[in-house]
Amino acid sequence: MDLELAGAELKSVLNRLRRAQGQISGVIRMIEEGRDCEEVVTQLSAASRALDRAGFAIIATGLQQCLTDVDGDARSDESREQMRARLEKLFLSLA
Repeated sequence: MDLELAGAELKSVLNRLRRAQGQISGVIRMIEEGRDCEEVVTQLSAASRALDRAGFAIIATGLQQCLTDVDGDARSDESREQMRARLEKLFLSLA
């Protein structure tokens, strides 16, 4: 399954990933500076949420593309089932 992100979808995912990257850099800096544990965990949680949201956005785009492909192609039941299983596995990897 090839995933193509374009336009607003691509911008949204990249923004979320950049936000997470900045938050992770902040967590590293906070740990190096010996900052309060609660502050570190709060920042780490924010980074985790940003990564999860980027992952869900990518999966949602993949689902949309797969559904479009299935409607437009004469795919076999086996390949549809394989695609469903792969998407389910991806989704659960973030759950």
